[in-house]
Amino acid sequence: MSPFSPESWPFPAALLPEDAHLVGGSVRDYLLQRQSSYLDLDFILPNRALDKARLIARVVFEGVTVDFAQQQGDSLTADLHRRDFTINAIAYHPHSQTIVDPLKGQADLATKTLRMVSKQNLEEDPLRLMRAYRQAAQLGFALDPQTQRAIHQLAPLLQSMSIERIRSELDALLSIPAGTAQLDAILEHQLLSFCLPHFNAQSVRQVAQIDAALERLKQEMPDYAKRLHQWQKPVPVGSHLSWIKAAKLSQLIALDAAVAQAELLALSYSRAETQAVTTILKVQPTIELMKTQDLKRSQQFFLFKQTGERFFAVSLLALAKGVVLNAIQPMIVRFLDTEDVIAHPPTLLTGNEIMQQLAIKPSRQLGQLLKAVEQAQAEGLIRD
Repeated sequence: MSPFSPESWPFPAALLPEDAHLVGGSVRDYLLQRQSSYLDLDFILPNRALDKARLIARVVFEGVTVDFAQQQGDSLTADLHRRDFTINAIAYHPHSQTIVDPLKGQADLATKTLRMVSKQNLEEDPLRLMRAYRQAAQLGFALDPQTQRAIHQLAPLLQSMSIERIRSELDALLSIPAGTAQLDAILEHQLLSFCLPHFNAQSVRQVAQIDAALERLKQEMPDYAKRLHQWQKPVPVGSHLSWIKAAKLSQLIALDAAVAQAELLALSYSRAETQAVTTILKVQPTIELMKTQDLKRSQQFFLFKQTGERFFAVSLLALAKGVVLNAIQPMIVRFLDTEDVIAHPPTLLTGNEIMQQLAIKPSRQLGQLLKAVEQAQAEGLIRD
């Protein structure tokens, strides 16, 4: 599917006005020969964009998004001069099949350079400061020096943006290995110091080690590595939910779980993600213990009980922090076996059953009895 081929569009090209132009990421990606099974068509029209959208957007297109925007400024060139980076300021005229490139974006595509259109454009939308590093990671590009200087100068403006939008850009970086290399520059320019005060150089090193650990798992346990890209349940496209991201995020925040929870809530992370990350932090002492000795049966029992599905992220982080694969692999095998009585222990007795059989009321004693049963179960003394 090509944005430059009207026959692959979900509507007749004849419906498109003569003065309409295709702009944005689809033009850039086509010129980079980046293949996609999904078409994202962004058109700009000098006038009556909404009327044209109503005419065309009468059906839901499978695998295609079509957007129409009003041209900004009194000409196509003026519109392109208002965009973020030169590589995104290239237009295509479908009817004449010509490229419009007043800012020499194609030259920057050739040299894999991400260059701002102007400092003023970044200032008008400070989220572009983070977007620069996200796009550089996704495309494998480098920021030109002038753009980096402008980002450094404008960094304080990022605080004015919606925290959800900032978090989305951060999540995108944490979700791909190439994003790790951009964290150094983000740290240097202090883009996230206002919302991630504990993010430091050690954080970047730990994230890099997580990438290395993931590569090791891809080689040694490929099926398990694929599971790390998943979450407890299907998630919306673009949400960047994964156990990999959870492990990385745990290295950017405070080590204290209570402080970390406050930081994550301030960043508007969901309850599920917040719980996942804080659980990872709470089991750090166990991860450190695993570096020097194998966990006993009871220790494994309580680790699995504490982490549940979050063991996916814990196992990745343990490998990243120096736990040898030979120590973590048997636990992974156990975790993947839903019948394993240590990783997935059955509930032997409930509080209600104890109260009924022993004719006692809710009390501290009841809690002690339940804990004793659980401890005996962890040690293998009782099984049913």
